[in-house]
Amino acid sequence: MTGELAATEELGRATGPHGEVLLRRRTTDDGGVHLELVVDGVFAMDDVDTSTERLLATETLRRCSGDGLEVLVGGLGLGWTAATVLADPRTAGIDVVELQPALVGWAARGLLPSLAGVSDRRLRLRVGDVVAALAAGPGRWDAVLLDVDNGPGFLVHESNAPLYRPAGLAAALAALRPGGVLAIWSSDPAPELLAELAALPGATDAEQVLLPVQRDGRRYEYAVVLARRGGQRSVGSAGGG
Repeated sequence: MTGELAATEELGRATGPHGEVLLRRRTTDDGGVHLELVVDGVFAMDDVDTSTERLLATETLRRCSGDGLEVLVGGLGLGWTAATVLADPRTAGIDVVELQPALVGWAARGLLPSLAGVSDRRLRLRVGDVVAALAAGPGRWDAVLLDVDNGPGFLVHESNAPLYRPAGLAAALAALRPGGVLAIWSSDPAPELLAELAALPGATDAEQVLLPVQRDGRRYEYAVVLARRGGQRSVGSAGGG
């Protein structure tokens, strides 16, 4: 049958303190070639349809005003969100924080097509915990995009759970400049997360954007949950640190 698994090629595998991560190339019998990312034996993502990863960036940035935007992306994945942020000419700098050192290394080797050949001084790719990055950078970014899990209901690492609780969400909001936008990707609608964001002191314009995707004959409904930090972006706030 068209689309059945024909062959897989392991491109990289690494084990560390945060578990095993595997990058592989899958070729289907109809000639399709796709990358897959597997974390601790559980399928995390592929590049069959990258529309929602890219929409995470575009839906966030279209809500940001002005130029010279500084952006934090939590979770490298296969690089499509970061690449979309870089494609916006208003982006002055982007910090991509990834927990898995192997993923950062594979990106540097050109194994992620989304970032292959990218030589852009605006891109600052580093290994780290996004929770720590948020705590260290209050008022630093115009946009914070989080895609470290499949949403609050489907964690890649249980240690990420505090990120979706009120204290974690408040830290993410505080990492924004006034008027900045926080966005969180989810593989399912997340009304509870939306309610938590809307209830945060200083949060405004909380909303959930649903992203329907047709795949393998089935309809999926992904979501991006967004909120804005109150206030207005200061003139001359461009530039990063």
